[in-house]
Amino acid sequence: MEQIYFQRDKRRGIESTFLWLIEEVGELSRAIKNKNEQNIREEFGDVLAWLCSLANLANINLIEVAYEKYQNKCPRCNKTVCKCPE
Repeated sequence: MEQIYFQRDKRRGIESTFLWLIEEVGELSRAIKNKNEQNIREEFGDVLAWLCSLANLANINLIEVAYEKYQNKCPRCNKTVCKCPE
């Protein structure tokens, strides 16, 4: 995403890029509600792409922060298979 869109995202800015992400999350929500499997797949791809673009603008490595937070276990109960109450 960075190679393809970073310059464009940088011009748009982090706040506007965040709004695009929120719009895509809304589209994913509608696709899930409508149970349209192909559309769900497409919208997951869009949400992931916009999340990556937003992280790039914030100079955040998503893989690193996910590993730091989860480290192969639930951050609340510290179990590799979450045992937290629902």
